[in-house]
Amino acid sequence: EFDQFAGGTKTIAAAIAESPAFSIAGGGDTLAAIAKYGIEDKVGYISTGGGAFLEVLEGKTLPAFEILQQRANG
Repeated sequence: EFDQFAGGTKTIAAAIAESPAFSIAGGGDTLAAIAKYGIEDKVGYISTGGGAFLEVLEGKTLPAFEILQQRANG
């Protein structure tokens, strides 16, 4: 992270930590910030899936999800 953005990142991390909402985080830089500011225990779900996690958030279907859906449907 660039030093000039650290204050904003810390503010966002604090807002997530203090929010009663369920939070989801993923992506290498995001996970690094969560660790840096020590809020791991205040994030509802932390994905280490990286790009795959972000693709699911974008609404894309992953091949493994398609196979699981086919198996569930018989």
